Amino acid sequence: MLRKKNLLILTLGFLLGVFLSTCGSVMAEREDAALPKDVQSLPFEELRTFTEVFGRIKQDYVESVTDKKLLEGAIRGMLAELDPHSAYLTGEQYQELKEGTTGQFGGLGIEVTMENGFIKVVAPIDDTPAQRAGMQAGDLIVKLDDQPVKGMTLVDAVKIMRGEPGSDIVLTVIREGETSPLVVTITRAIIKVKSVKSKLLEQDYGYLRISSFQSRTGQNLLDAVAELKKENGGELKGVVLDLRNNPGGVLNAAVEVSDSFLEEGLIVFTEGRIKNSEMRFNASPDDIIAGAPIVVLINAGSASASEIVAGALQDHKRAIIMGEKSFGKGSVQTILPTSNGTAVKLTTARYYTPSGRSIQAEGIEPDVKLARVKLESMEKAKFEPIKEADLSHHLANGNGKDDADKSKGDGEGEKSEEIRDYPLHEALTLLKGLSILN
Repeated sequence: MLRKKNLLILTLGFLLGVFLSTCGSVMAEREDAALPKDVQSLPFEELRTFTEVFGRIKQDYVESVTDKKLLEGAIRGMLAELDPHSAYLTGEQYQELKEGTTGQFGGLGIEVTMENGFIKVVAPIDDTPAQRAGMQAGDLIVKLDDQPVKGMTLVDAVKIMRGEPGSDIVLTVIREGETSPLVVTITRAIIKVKSVKSKLLEQDYGYLRISSFQSRTGQNLLDAVAELKKENGGELKGVVLDLRNNPGGVLNAAVEVSDSFLEEGLIVFTEGRIKNSEMRFNASPDDIIAGAPIVVLINAGSASASEIVAGALQDHKRAIIMGEKSFGKGSVQTILPTSNGTAVKLTTARYYTPSGRSIQAEGIEPDVKLARVKLESMEKAKFEPIKEADLSHHLANGNGKDDADKSKGDGEGEKSEEIRDYPLHEALTLLKGLSILN
């Protein structure tokens, strides 16, 4: 049997802002092996039924249909029946998939999947039209412009969402907690995703935001931490790692990020029916923040590669996971190119955390659960509460300070980001407590 090498792309989720792209891929090559014995024999009865239906459509359908259209439709249906992530890719979609880890593509800036015949938003991507328009994780898209989504394949829906940058698309969205559908207009744009953002929340405490896992995310994280240390004037006492609304990305990037905070042990492993689907990734020595406490923020939009990082740090007790239960995508897809330039994206394995937990359809349970609330500073009361210093003839402090100092530190001023962002505020508070204990 002639053997040929196939390029494999193991995907852990896929960004579908406007097309299928590699959110969660690892490039590898392998030689095709012989088919297992249980798939070498053909199911002749079922194939006879297939050819009968094929013939009926060719002969009796109201319009003439080409053989190519019927056979491609059969392949799409066969894959769609397996799970939400297996699919048939045209040549154009396959090329876009391979190019999707560059961090720049055209579209709306959302990762989506199928649920009960509707398009479900896994997460909007940072600094994209979808995020600016207010799209949220968990939104169900029921109409694209005037076309109902029900009955469409995910690929068909993605084709409609694609378009020229600057053009508009109107999404009809059902959102939990809303009594009626929302109509959201989004202007398409070239999406440029910055994988890692960082800043000092305050002296000694850093903030790292990973919006998606791309091929250079691991190196970008190292650079960001080095910059934070330089700005801080020394080592950090704690870090908040924000993985909220991160739909996933390149598997190797998730491994590199986990490895950056671990000194030893298993990070993630995968298991499937074929030998090539079994992989194990282990940490190497050196923790880039020298064991300082970490709080990882996750929510329902944290999927795939994000769950690998959160699961690894949680199992090794290297970080405290805070927020909401994650999305729960724990399967691996392999992209198998075909001879005519198209490809099949097929689920071939599940991945597991170091302790052997499967995240598939379960997600990561946070150590500290947070409700979806928004923290606001209270406006200064018209009448401030009376304190000892306000009482007539009160005793002086005795330390030489003027009573006028009592007005200082009343909390006035602009709201910081951690005040506006409740989970981030809680994460910073927890970090400070952990630092004191350490």
